[in-house]
Amino acid sequence: MYAVDLHSHSRFFHAWPGRTTRYDPFGLTLNTFAARLRGLDALAVTNHDYSYSAEVGFPTIPGIEVSTADGHVVVVGPDPPTRTTPGELSAAETVDRAHDRGCAAILAHPYRNSNARDSGADFDAVEINGKNPEHIAQTKDLAKRLGLPLVGGSDAHYLVEVGRAYTRLDIDELTPTAVADAIRDGRVAAMTHFGTLDKVIDRAYTKIHTEKDWLETEESDETAGDRR
Repeated sequence: MYAVDLHSHSRFFHAWPGRTTRYDPFGLTLNTFAARLRGLDALAVTNHDYSYSAEVGFPTIPGIEVSTADGHVVVVGPDPPTRTTPGELSAAETVDRAHDRGCAAILAHPYRNSNARDSGADFDAVEINGKNPEHIAQTKDLAKRLGLPLVGGSDAHYLVEVGRAYTRLDIDELTPTAVADAIRDGRVAAMTHFGTLDKVIDRAYTKIHTEKDWLETEESDETAGDRR
């Protein structure tokens, strides 16, 4: 049995989508330090639209968070796509590509900026996201309706976020293939760890995303008005 955070980022921000920055190795080192403190056995590194790996003295699982036309999909396993273009693939196409490459495809934060839960894609699991504890009950109901296992991922961009949600995998060896196989087979359990600091961060994060959603709606309305 291994404890793995299946959703983490090696960068604070994604102002340069789809490519590595000089911060990546430093960010990953910080995250693995936090992972050790929280008793995790490994991290999946799942940056937005590009995969990143480095030798940091701590086990990491290859991955990528694909910005599909329907919402975000986390892909983990031995051979995730190296790079994807935001909005180019549907959720279903992303899942098919993940399976073709021996990876597992996870429906990420299904109730935050996403319609992927209604896409009909053949996901392997549904994610309980560390940034959205307020969505846990909904997410559990969704997984039950879809007949899919639950996994946990922190969605960490900062070291204090690592391990707030993670996954226990029933595997004998910690390899990317074993991780992907366990997710597809349902040999997983989603776990959460929310302390006082985590709850404070979550309230701030929820406020930021609420304002972000409002601004995006305003921009969409203005764009629609320009077209008219």
